[in-house]
Amino acid sequence: MAFDAAVIGGGLLGMATAYHLVSAGARTLLVDRADVGRATDAGAGILAPETNSRDPDSWFRLAAEAVDDYPSLIERLRAEQAGDTGYAQCGKLVVAVSDEEIEPFAHARRIIFERQRRRGLPKPGDLHEIGDAEARELFPALAPVHGAIYSRVAARVDGRLLNRAIRTAAQGQGRGLVIREGSVQRLVREGDRVTGLVVGGDIVHAGAVAIAGGAWSDELGRQLGVTIPVAPQRGQIIHLGLRGADTSRWPMVSAFRHQYMVPWADSRVVAGATRETGSGFTPHTTSAGVRDVLAEALRVAPGLAGAEIREIRVGLRPLTPDTLPVLGTVPGVAGVFLVTGHGPTGLTLGPYSGKIVAALMLGKTPETDLAPFSVARFAR
Repeated sequence: MAFDAAVIGGGLLGMATAYHLVSAGARTLLVDRADVGRATDAGAGILAPETNSRDPDSWFRLAAEAVDDYPSLIERLRAEQAGDTGYAQCGKLVVAVSDEEIEPFAHARRIIFERQRRRGLPKPGDLHEIGDAEARELFPALAPVHGAIYSRVAARVDGRLLNRAIRTAAQGQGRGLVIREGSVQRLVREGDRVTGLVVGGDIVHAGAVAIAGGAWSDELGRQLGVTIPVAPQRGQIIHLGLRGADTSRWPMVSAFRHQYMVPWADSRVVAGATRETGSGFTPHTTSAGVRDVLAEALRVAPGLAGAEIREIRVGLRPLTPDTLPVLGTVPGVAGVFLVTGHGPTGLTLGPYSGKIVAALMLGKTPETDLAPFSVARFAR
């Protein structure tokens, strides 16, 4: 059995890679182990790099390109009748709600507006400071704020729905995609080239292989003689219901304790998420995690105190030591490509990362500089 390409991992990164391969005419095998706790199924789906003040410029450049690419992807999926993705431009607030957040807010403001000045985007009317009254008018459950930055262009997406839509679209491309459930026992190598994989005891030949195994990616990296330092970071995220409240126009909100709130149209606000580094492969809720998420949500938005808990999701983010993704080729080994390590921003970067790596697998020049994301950086 032979394919033009094979993708290991059926989360958003792997599915997006397979979709772009199939769309380019490559007969593609996707092997999906469907691990419980993969990050795609629990992510918040915030698409707002313009409000980010935490990550380095290399991440910001990639994220800005990724978010700029989203509308064309969503339109393409819509044209292919792939189903709902949950994508919507809903806006986002960055707020300081306590005295100790005034200084971090000022630091964030400098970074956010300097990036805006350098890019010339978003336009001033789409990214600017607002006052307390306007912030609480936009998000009625919000506490009084000492400062607020509002992005009108920020968007969100539902990871589960998006992954399903991309899968539907990929499967609609004739016979180009074969999805096989199971685990890859090993990669097949001929000298310094990967030529396929073994799944379910069967040898499958492939012209190019992508590793998109999320938090589990290093299992295959060791076979290549390279360390892919991706470790699981557990994130717990709580879906809150506000009966009778029209949350459809509420913006997303983040303060300065690495958590956020994402409203949806069905009287729901998603609050999260914990960042439990060292959690291991244990995708379950914890009492401490639930307490921390709720405490932060109510600190920033005390108006949520009466909300019901509809659901708690848990995902294992594939986190690297420098928090940047791992994209591109493997030094010294041909025929294998990496698309993993996206940490808490997999839904932001995922579809675009898959597009870039698919192009590489097809022998094309990537449309962006991948040097900051090479696995080679960990060998230095």
